[in-house]
Amino acid sequence: MSDGQGKASSYRDAGVDYEALDAGKRSAVASALATSALLSARGGRAVDASRGEPAFVFEHGGQSLAFVVEGLGTKSVIARQVEEQLGVDRFADVAYDTVAAIVNDLCCVGALPLVCAAYFATGASEWYGQGTRGASLLRGWQQACEAAGCTWGGGESPSLPGLLAEPDIELAGSAVGAVPEGCSPILGADLAPGDEIVLVASSGLHANGASLARLIASRAPDGYATKLPSGASFGEALLAPSIIYVPLVQALLREHVPVVYLSHITGHGLLKLMRPPAQLRYRVSELPPVPEVLSFLVQQAGLDAEAAHSTFNMGAGFAVYCRPGAGERVVALARELGLDALLAGSVEEGAREVVLETVGVRYGSERLELG
Repeated sequence: MSDGQGKASSYRDAGVDYEALDAGKRSAVASALATSALLSARGGRAVDASRGEPAFVFEHGGQSLAFVVEGLGTKSVIARQVEEQLGVDRFADVAYDTVAAIVNDLCCVGALPLVCAAYFATGASEWYGQGTRGASLLRGWQQACEAAGCTWGGGESPSLPGLLAEPDIELAGSAVGAVPEGCSPILGADLAPGDEIVLVASSGLHANGASLARLIASRAPDGYATKLPSGASFGEALLAPSIIYVPLVQALLREHVPVVYLSHITGHGLLKLMRPPAQLRYRVSELPPVPEVLSFLVQQAGLDAEAAHSTFNMGAGFAVYCRPGAGERVVALARELGLDALLAGSVEEGAREVVLETVGVRYGSERLELG
C-alpha cells in the first residue's frame, strides 16, 4: 500500500471508519455546548475550552474538576480468542488496559483521578462462571486503580443478550479527577513556537488497533499462536498491559515543570500530536523504537509509514509539550518512574501539521478534526 488510503481501506475492512466516527463526535460536541449554561444553576461553570479535549473540565466549589468516559474497544475479544486458542487467561490485562485508557485521557487536562467506575457488559450472565476470567477481571481493574492512585467507586455490569455476542464482554468506565491546588487545567492555550515535545514509550498495542489486529490474526495460519521473531506468541504480545501515565503527570505537576499540553496517543496514532487547535507545526526529529508486535502488524497489514503512524502508536504512548529547555527534565522524571522517553521534537510556526522527519511523513490538519 503506497499511501494513507491504504491504511483507511485496511481499517475499514476491520469494521472501523474514523471519518464517520469523527463526524459523529463533532456533532456531539456541538450539542453538548448547548447545555453548558445549565451548570451555573448548580453553582458550577463549564470550561468550554476543554470541549474536544480528552476530558471535560468544569469548575465547582472553587476547584477545577475533570470527567471522562472511555471504553476499551474490541481488545477484550482478543483476550477471549487467546483464551480459546492458547488456553491463557489474560482478562486481568484487558481490565488494566481499560482503566489505563480512562485515566490516561483524564490526566491529559492536568487532572489526577479521584474515582473510577467500571462498566462490564456481557452477552450472557454465564460469562463470569467460565474459568478464572471473572476473578482475573476484578484483579486487573483493582491493580490499575492502585497504579493510578484512584478509588474504584463501583459501576454497572448488565447482561445484554441480543445486543452483545454471548461469548464476549464490553469493558468501559468513567472517572472524575481534580486539578491539583495551585495548578491550572492544561488545555494547550499557551502552546507557542519553540516549545519542546517529549515522547514517552508505549508497551505495545495499548487500546488502539485491536480490530485490525484481530483481522490479521484471522488471516494467519497459526492465528494468535504465530511466533514473533523473539519467540513470543502474537496473541500474548498483543495483550501486553498498557502503561498508565498518571504518575508521570503527577510528578510533572508536583515539580512545576512548565507543561503546556499533554496528548494520549491512541486512535489516529501520531496524528494526535496535532490535537491542539492552534495553527502550529509539530516537527518530530526522533521517534522511539517500535515494539515488535507493532512492527509485525504493520508488515502483515502491508502498511506504509504514513498509514502505520496514523493507525498505531508505533512505540509512542504519550506526548508531553513543555517550554523550551524543560524537555530534558521531563525525560529525567519519566526515567525515574521506569518509563522510556526522549526529547523528540518541537513546535514551530507554520500550518497546522505533523512532520515525522525520520520516516518522511507529513500529516496536514485535514487529517484530524477530533479524536
